[in-house]
Amino acid sequence: MFAPGVTALDSNVLVLNRHYAPVRVVSARRAFCLLFKRIAEIVHVQDREYISYDFDSWREVSEHRARYEREHHEWIRCVRFELAVPKIVRLLVYDRLPRQPVKFNRRNIYARDGNRCQYCGRKYATSELTLDHVVPRSRGGGTDWTNIVCCCVKCNVHKGGRTPGEARMRLIAEPVKPKRSPVVTVKLTSEKYQSWKQFLDAAYWNVELRD
Repeated sequence: MFAPGVTALDSNVLVLNRHYAPVRVVSARRAFCLLFKRIAEIVHVQDREYISYDFDSWREVSEHRARYEREHHEWIRCVRFELAVPKIVRLLVYDRLPRQPVKFNRRNIYARDGNRCQYCGRKYATSELTLDHVVPRSRGGGTDWTNIVCCCVKCNVHKGGRTPGEARMRLIAEPVKPKRSPVVTVKLTSEKYQSWKQFLDAAYWNVELRD
């Protein structure tokens, strides 16, 4: 099930360059545009082997999977057929490997902290969380990975403009800058995205999640 307003076209697809090195993560909508323009192909991982499909052959494969493997995919309904959302696509000509830092944004902070208040440890819906400066800005605290944490409204109100020590509160984990996109790390815990693992190497690659 998708959240309200989210469809299968918003599903995440891993993009590889032509040497099978990961480049970024895009929406299924963007991935299908690349396929339709014939500048990318689908890569399906099966028994550690790579099988490539273009748009037309993937449409044929989708017909089979709609009957026998429906639960393993998200689906896009077209007028005359259904398409399974691929997990991985490979660019046919692009061979560069971008080295981009993880984007510092609200979504990545929530993902890094697992949607848990970093003071009480309880997990909340995104709409029920705030962001807290561990060292308040009035005390010179910066707005960066090491000073921003998820915080529930109750804990945020209690802490106010104080440091955790002054408020007699303790962080459940020290905030750090992640080595790769926390959203990707969350995806790797899902069985649906296990095929991504062999392409991801945090030692040399930081993936950026694009809308």
